[in-house]
Amino acid sequence: MTIETIRWRNNCVELIDQRLLPATLKYIKCDTVNDMCEAIRKLKVRGAPAIGVAGAYGVYLGIRKSRASSFNGFFNEAKKAAERIACTRPTARNLFWALERMLIALEYSRHKSVKELKKILLKEADKILEEDKRICRSIGENGKKLIKKGTRILTHCNAGALATVDYGTALGVIFAAKKNIRRVYADETRPVLQGARLTAWELVKSGIKTTLICDNMAGTLMAQGEIDAVIVGADRIARNGDVANKIGTYPLAVLASYHGIPFYVAAPLSTFDFSISSGEEITIEERDRGEVEIINGKRISPEGVDVRNPAFDVTPARLVTAIITEKGVIRRPDQRKIAKLIGSKHK
Repeated sequence: MTIETIRWRNNCVELIDQRLLPATLKYIKCDTVNDMCEAIRKLKVRGAPAIGVAGAYGVYLGIRKSRASSFNGFFNEAKKAAERIACTRPTARNLFWALERMLIALEYSRHKSVKELKKILLKEADKILEEDKRICRSIGENGKKLIKKGTRILTHCNAGALATVDYGTALGVIFAAKKNIRRVYADETRPVLQGARLTAWELVKSGIKTTLICDNMAGTLMAQGEIDAVIVGADRIARNGDVANKIGTYPLAVLASYHGIPFYVAAPLSTFDFSISSGEEITIEERDRGEVEIINGKRISPEGVDVRNPAFDVTPARLVTAIITEKGVIRRPDQRKIAKLIGSKHK
């Protein structure tokens, strides 16, 4: 399935408001860096690659009306915009990667005029968007080689077109391997229900046989022999191969390991963070308690109860069968294998 999750139209960014799906498909406009920060923070746009692209455009929105007269003044404005955007979601590596790339593009162009610098930033954001399209399709092509005829796949959260620019990472593999897939099980992904609202919507729209399950049903289906593989996305991958992804991913990896089921992670190279040695160093976002306590405006828990709402968990590399990237597949990932595939320019 392809759908424009993010697009530059009429001198502003247009995003699908993912909070409204599956009932309503609606684009909203982001004209300022404030708009973009709110869109990312409130999950109007979500998914590590998607918020990376959104963040890149956010930097441009933050400086396009700049009246700076020098490179240093302009750069400081861009840096402040990037810092504001970086505070919206602390776990996803792609967001920080994109923001860093925007500032590097400026540093390489310090001799240009402010007018030219603005054009350079918009062009860089456009490049990041177009690259995401190509990268996701390469991930899909590399990953489909792992999917045998008749495979039944379980996926968690949403790593499809809605989590990227227009195609997906984990779902990109599923779309590319569609002919070999017998059925996809999408778990609901509490508390925000990305699996029920978004992944199931994408899969049904793509004509793929899909079964929606509650999060706590996965182990039973594995024990009954109904799952042949698990494929998920990632928000940050440490240099040893530990993977941060939507909360609930780690127990699926444990269950898959126990039942002898391959557990695949699909992610672009921009998700890897070589500045951290293991998943223990990954900052885990803690979101508002209301996401757990309230569904469709109705409270489901008693007043006074304590609530935890970590948005992500970390799956140790030893539980990962392979990481699927645009450059190739890393089987039984570890630091040496990852470094060998990615190369120094991505560290």
